[in-house]
Amino acid sequence: MKFLEYTPLDRLNDFLTHLNLGERTIEGCLEAYSCKHTGTDKKLSLSLENEILDYLGKSSDMDSSSPADLLLSRTSRKTVIYLVLTLSHMYPDYDFSAVKAHQFFIEESWDSFKQIVDTYMFEASKEWIETNGGTSLLEALYKALDEVVKLAECEIYSYNPDSDADPFLERGAVWSFSFFFYNRKLKRIVSFRLCCLSNLVADEFLMVDLPCEEDGEIFDDMDM
Repeated sequence: MKFLEYTPLDRLNDFLTHLNLGERTIEGCLEAYSCKHTGTDKKLSLSLENEILDYLGKSSDMDSSSPADLLLSRTSRKTVIYLVLTLSHMYPDYDFSAVKAHQFFIEESWDSFKQIVDTYMFEASKEWIETNGGTSLLEALYKALDEVVKLAECEIYSYNPDSDADPFLERGAVWSFSFFFYNRKLKRIVSFRLCCLSNLVADEFLMVDLPCEEDGEIFDDMDM
């Protein structure tokens, strides 16, 4: 997977990098990747494929409702592997399991993505219009994503892991979302991470550290 630079994404990233909304801060990031193997991708891809096949071999008695059924086709396995490779590039210090990760990928539609943005990014959208004017934040997202991965040809996935498999969780997180826009023809993926952090929680951690600093000041005035 090769990181790709696109100017349309830069403008959105600049806005979403650290958007302070008073009691909360929005952290967002869009990254584009080519699905062509680079570096250790080929070795990791083969390892993920073997992991899946080994899992399927041990699950031969599964019924049609089993999550593993989604991995039976080569096309589905390839999609899962690309998504896991993208996760691995986003979080190189985290060891992702393809078998575990695939259970947390949910196929979405643009309408479901739009609903999430409209609901959770309402205040951010108002800030976007005040800062940039013109089109809404959602329209800007659509235009940028369409330019990079052609949304009409995209499969959209969200990644919703449990707490044990979630490298995205940060201290003070109120909510977080991770989306992947995958264009099979272009062999290109855009990841979109969104996280809302409580500034109140962050302030509490600062207050915990504050007495130590005050103690230092007290000792500075004492005769030793």
